[in-house]
Amino acid sequence: MTLSLGRIGSAIRRQGLTFAMALALVVLVAAPLATILIQTLFPSAQAWFDVLASRLSQNLFWRPTINSMIIGIGVAAGCVLLGGFLAWLVVMTDIPGRPVIAFMATLPFMIPSFATALAWGTVFRNGRVGGGGGLLEGLGVSVPDWLSWGMTPTIIVLIAHYYALAFTVIAASLATVNADLVEAAQMTGASRKRILFGIVLPIVTPAIIAGGSLAFAGAVSNFAAPALLGLPVRMQTLSTRLFGMIEIGQTERGYVLAILLIGISAVILGLSNRLLSGRRSFATISGKGARPRRFSLGGARLPLAAAAWIICFLTTILPLVLMLAASLAPSSLSPFSDWTLHYWIGNSDPAFARGQPGIVHNPQLLSALTTTLILGVSVALAANIIGILIAVALTRQKVPFVSSIVSQLAFLPMLLPGIAFAAAYIALYGAPIGPFPALYGTKLLLGLALTAAMLPFAVQTGRATVAQISGDIDEAALMTGAGFFQRLYAITLPLAARGLVAGLLISFVNVIGDLAITILLYTPTSPLLAVLSYSYASDGFYQFANAVTLIILIISMLATGAATLLRGTRRPSFV
Repeated sequence: MTLSLGRIGSAIRRQGLTFAMALALVVLVAAPLATILIQTLFPSAQAWFDVLASRLSQNLFWRPTINSMIIGIGVAAGCVLLGGFLAWLVVMTDIPGRPVIAFMATLPFMIPSFATALAWGTVFRNGRVGGGGGLLEGLGVSVPDWLSWGMTPTIIVLIAHYYALAFTVIAASLATVNADLVEAAQMTGASRKRILFGIVLPIVTPAIIAGGSLAFAGAVSNFAAPALLGLPVRMQTLSTRLFGMIEIGQTERGYVLAILLIGISAVILGLSNRLLSGRRSFATISGKGARPRRFSLGGARLPLAAAAWIICFLTTILPLVLMLAASLAPSSLSPFSDWTLHYWIGNSDPAFARGQPGIVHNPQLLSALTTTLILGVSVALAANIIGILIAVALTRQKVPFVSSIVSQLAFLPMLLPGIAFAAAYIALYGAPIGPFPALYGTKLLLGLALTAAMLPFAVQTGRATVAQISGDIDEAALMTGAGFFQRLYAITLPLAARGLVAGLLISFVNVIGDLAITILLYTPTSPLLAVLSYSYASDGFYQFANAVTLIILIISMLATGAATLLRGTRRPSFV
């Protein structure tokens, strides 16, 4: 009887956890989104008319939308082709150096898109706008505007940034292709081309659609690349136009653009899900163990390997080399000569950068570095604490309807453009709410928005690890009288430690390199490294911008190395 009452009490407490998580997600995710919709409708819906049907709508919405759609479609197609090509080589062929290629193909997503945009400018920038030309112009090559600025470089830079997403998704799908299917086709005399397009390609269709839709959503909402490469020639996208509206105080119009941007992303992702649900079955994994089958490339082995290495080099190593060179060269026309450390440690000198001192003498740098590190650690911890609690609530018990709401709200920030999400936080928490003061301009608002944005990563890694822990262990501890937090601390966290380290790393790296959310929410009292780099680039000081960006990348690599060591050494003795 006592045991039954204890189980009933435990069930009630567990349901309380689910309701608490639902409330937290309403505050962090649902309420800000509802607020921007309400503020565009009451007391007047004039902002909708201005954006969609007025004389201003062509410049406010339609042209930026067309530009965003072209960029999104171009990036999605490029990412699927590039990521799918590398995934096929790594998983299904005998190409040499597969592990290294696979590792390097995942790195571009760790490099902020504004870093890749800066690297592009180091080579292809011309003298049309301030800051001088790039390497090619220094060599006497006349670089056309379409290659230096605007649509083409934006699409190329975003493909180089997001193809890692498509690679990861497609490679995971290809790894499930059963060798029996391939061998059966070969026994009937099917050619490798027929096998690829008749068997392999249809099987990985879900992964192709998923990778393409994720790349599309990321490209449409990306702020950094179109801002650095498009704004100098007045190419506007929805994200840059949204930023401009809020920056000049036209917040209602900005909120309308945020809602429309969210709607476009949701429609594309919804269509991709509908395409998948329209197919009868994609199942290829049966009860038998799937054996991988690698194609022999024959004479094409070395040429294809060279192509893969060139792609990885151009999208990972070369951007880092170019940024380092550009941070040391006095002239952007000749980034590999006359190197100096002035832009890093030099004092103010009229002969360099209009008297700007090196970044270490910029009083904002230390503040930005400190704020970025503190914010990155705090957000990573907060997001993953909430994420593990949500994972426990969703895995250990089900509350009808409420659990579904929790699961949907926890994933929703993944679908929301960062700059639109930041606009929603300004709408709700930028003004006083009852006895609570306005948070606009505070680090707390920035931390809350970034925490909410990181929840999908934290929840997914948390669910993946918590689901592997048998409920019998938790029940055994419950029978001994251990409370919820005691079980969480003594059992769940140690067993889920390796997965949690991955979640912390993903959150931390994303926070310190984020520009879409921070560009709207930062203030002079809370400078951040990403915003400082963008400010330098906007003012034409590309050497300083590259130097600050390298600091971000060094921090990311150090964090990745530390996480790798922790995953390798922290193994619970009772697993």
